[in-house]
Amino acid sequence: MAQKKKSRIGAWIIVGVILVGLAGFGTGGLSGNIRSLGKVGDKDVTVAAYQRALDEQIRALSAQFGSQISFQQAQAFGIDRQALSQVILTRTLDNEAARMGISAGDTAVFDRIRAIQAFQGGGGFNRDTYRLVLQQMGQSESQFEAEIREDLARTLLQAAVVSGVPGPAAPAETLVRYVGEARDVTLARVTADMLTAPVPGATDADIDAYYDENADQFMLPEAREITYVWMTPTMIVDRMEVTDLAIASLYDQRIAEFVQPERRLVERLNFSDPANAQDAFDRVTANDVSFDALVTERGLTLADIDLGDVGRDELPSDTADAVFDAAPGAVVGPFPTTLGAALYRVNAVLGAQEVTLEEASEDLRAELATEAAREAINQEFDRITDLMAGGAPLEQLAEQTDLELGRISWTPDMTDEIAAYETFREAAQAATPGGFSRLEVLSDGGVFALRLDEVTPAQVPPLDDIRDQVAAAWQLQAQQDAIVARANEIAAGLTAEADLESFGLTPRQETGLTRRSFVEATPEGFSQVIFDLDLNEARVVDGGDSALIVRLDRIADADPQATDQAAQRAAIADSLSAGIAQDLFEAYAATVQQNTRVNINQGTVDSVNAQLQ
Repeated sequence: MAQKKKSRIGAWIIVGVILVGLAGFGTGGLSGNIRSLGKVGDKDVTVAAYQRALDEQIRALSAQFGSQISFQQAQAFGIDRQALSQVILTRTLDNEAARMGISAGDTAVFDRIRAIQAFQGGGGFNRDTYRLVLQQMGQSESQFEAEIREDLARTLLQAAVVSGVPGPAAPAETLVRYVGEARDVTLARVTADMLTAPVPGATDADIDAYYDENADQFMLPEAREITYVWMTPTMIVDRMEVTDLAIASLYDQRIAEFVQPERRLVERLNFSDPANAQDAFDRVTANDVSFDALVTERGLTLADIDLGDVGRDELPSDTADAVFDAAPGAVVGPFPTTLGAALYRVNAVLGAQEVTLEEASEDLRAELATEAAREAINQEFDRITDLMAGGAPLEQLAEQTDLELGRISWTPDMTDEIAAYETFREAAQAATPGGFSRLEVLSDGGVFALRLDEVTPAQVPPLDDIRDQVAAAWQLQAQQDAIVARANEIAAGLTAEADLESFGLTPRQETGLTRRSFVEATPEGFSQVIFDLDLNEARVVDGGDSALIVRLDRIADADPQATDQAAQRAAIADSLSAGIAQDLFEAYAATVQQNTRVNINQGTVDSVNAQLQ
């Protein structure tokens, strides 16, 4: 939509406040005296505007990838060019608005500034906060207010361009009727036990033909013949000795896990004024208002006030006494906190728990033994690496160390034994014949090394090796073909009045099906089939291991008076209007840009980019 093209001044202000001085990309400022990249018409293209556009684009791309990307990576994606184009377009519209005499008054500018959350104080807009935030951002009040004024003017220009776009009622009506059409159908499933004759077995000629026509069905993936050695903590854990003293010591170190005092699930609602807190408590006590309603009155959610489970030692003594004496659901308070007076609600009691040393010993012994096994493998790492550096093959390593020798015909879909480890799978995929083996670490602290002996390309096995498999596949297909043929025989004799039960079928009716309906146990594309049928027509749908006979019993046109369809019509019309408006505004903006003088100093842009490296 065209609205998406508006400058998001409010958004970058809020983000800027949060990230001032931090590592939001490019927000640290540039050294030197570069302030402008050039002009668009009579409007300067400032470095600050370019930086903000870059920040926004890079944050969006980082969110898409799930990690922070560098400026160099952003350049590889063309983000710098996109940001510059965005700024040039914005300044083009600013220039056009100024040329046409479109402007916003002081009242409108102040109303916009006053609504920005970053400038709020205890009683609303705060002039000192406003001045301080802008100072931290390195921007003067006059500069910022000029940007706000230009942003409002652009909005007015955009609104003037798109305000006359009519709602396309006819296309919306057509789409609603299309979506709202409904069908009533009768379904009956034909299965193998309804065949009137057995399916004959495959002849040699049948098997040969099926093998030739369906070779891809029997294709074996590329296999990598790998020899490997490995050792994991599990392999040697039984050799590890663990003393009772070590178990007792670990138990004592982690006593908090095994001996937990009584705790409470608690919510805390703070009030800056103790009198307001007392008034709220009195209202709850008198059942004039619920605690949940109090939270809503404050503009908060229960998640905002949730403290989770707390122990007695995590609360001041007087608060802890009241909270731990209260029954679940009770509200106590008010009590002083660093954030003002607070009411507490107890949601649940978590009883004290204790796991004795004797009860925990088995698990602790296993944990210590596993850790000892990891340490033993770690101590062997250098010796094994030295043997490998000396030219010892994997077979010799298995003889001279605790490493176990193995061989695998590895494919990417294998997930058993050593192939269950991602590190092994990556190494197996990357290995090359004749490559140097190296000792690598597994996720559980184990180690391995591998050697790629041979690569077997993807291939179809010789027929003689898989004849039974091919024969079984032919038999399944022959049976399915017979089922579909039987279903077609039945469907050919169906009429609107035909009784499907007389054919040995169990029919079921599905009514009011639209193109968006889901019908259980039907194959993909079923909805399209029922909307392709003529009234009383029957058709067979292949179900993979069965066949579905579908008969169309009734066609129901969309009800133009239905509430849901009226809402759909309005939504579709709005969407179409928005699309037309966006296309119109983009065409207008492109025309304005073509007719506006743009003078950008690429050398200056390159200099700015160099400082952002």
